[in-house]
Amino acid sequence: MSKFVDDFMANLKAKNPAEETFHQAVHEVVESIEVVFERNPKYAKGKILERIVEPERTILFRVPWVDDQGEIHVQKGFRIEFNSAIGPYKGGLRLHPTVNLGILKFLGFEQILKNALTTLPMGGGKGGSDFDPKGKSDNEVMRFCHSFMCELFRHIGPDTDVPAGDIGVGAREIGFLFGMYKKLRNEFTGVFTGKGRNWGGSLIRPEATGYGVTYFAEEMLKAAGDTLKGKTCLVSGSGNVAQYCVEKCLDLGAKPITISDSSGFIVDEDGIDRDKLAFVMDLKNVKRGRIKEYVKKYPNAKYTEGVGVWKIKADAAFPCATQNEISAEDAQALVSNGCKVVSEGANMPTVPEGVNIFIKNKMLYGPSKAANAGGVATSGLEMSQNSLRLSWTREEVDEKLHNIMKAIFKQCHDTAEEYGTPGNYVNGANIAGFVKVADSMLDQGVV
Repeated sequence: MSKFVDDFMANLKAKNPAEETFHQAVHEVVESIEVVFERNPKYAKGKILERIVEPERTILFRVPWVDDQGEIHVQKGFRIEFNSAIGPYKGGLRLHPTVNLGILKFLGFEQILKNALTTLPMGGGKGGSDFDPKGKSDNEVMRFCHSFMCELFRHIGPDTDVPAGDIGVGAREIGFLFGMYKKLRNEFTGVFTGKGRNWGGSLIRPEATGYGVTYFAEEMLKAAGDTLKGKTCLVSGSGNVAQYCVEKCLDLGAKPITISDSSGFIVDEDGIDRDKLAFVMDLKNVKRGRIKEYVKKYPNAKYTEGVGVWKIKADAAFPCATQNEISAEDAQALVSNGCKVVSEGANMPTVPEGVNIFIKNKMLYGPSKAANAGGVATSGLEMSQNSLRLSWTREEVDEKLHNIMKAIFKQCHDTAEEYGTPGNYVNGANIAGFVKVADSMLDQGVV
């Protein structure tokens, strides 16, 4: 590391101990933007980096709830309102046993730059709880969500902080959260995104992250004189992002062959076609089953327990499961097997050593803050529809999403070239997002 990076990270770690994922996210950005500080002393003088890594507001609270047997449970609740320089705080709520302050700070920090890249006026935030919705009844989830909102409602609003879904928070949870917010505030506003379509939601929102990550891969390939058509694709995960990544791969003429969950993964060399995808959607979204059931329905496929998909030979890779799922060994396997493009659907799914391997080998690599920004971009479009009291058609929203992903790619591409690292979309994304937020912070003074 340079002295600039080394000194800054040492100070950050001293102030924020035991928050490794947050350190990892900040380190990647600081490495990219060192050249920006060399060219623009105003950012150092304004202490922009020191200010941008410190949340504007961190809210922690208890969430008591009662299960179906009458037993009382107490969870931790969080909302990190990280940066509002370019718009209201915007970012999801995550419900998962692994949720802690460090993970939410990592996600919130990433959200600042990701939202800046979308071209829409949205700041960065994140929140959630260590509550696990898996195995809970609808009534238990409702009681938790209502209790959670009884504190969170004080801190959010359509022009202040607009949460959305994330891991563990889908249409059911958003409905329960919004219902209690509406009751407590006695108002119907666009305070959440990911709402049901009958009450303010946007078409394409469930599909948006998966579609967007595929559009970004297509743009990277187009810049290199290629397309996704005919490409064999690895997809990890089996939630919304993975499902709609598979769907858009099919739309663009590619052949997805894998999908996974926390237990293992399937490989279907015949390709996951639309009928097979419909089976997966029913299995995961309705029956809440495990992906190993796929091979009972389609016996030509193979199921492997407990390991990732990245050592399988393919042309394109879409990590859509969780952070740090691609190790350095996995990254090297992708390179060795001739993979041409990696586009990240999950948040920070590749470890730093793996990212370095991709960049060193000139892989077409789309980092998550750029490649998976389609979800929050469409959340921004939902906010616009709510403010206008309008609903756009599926085709209108998809076209706007596609154009936003093209604009994000162009920012990354052009900025990487401007700062002397052509083709390095990590640098392009980090610098473009940072400069937009940093300039806005300077305009608004020391606040």
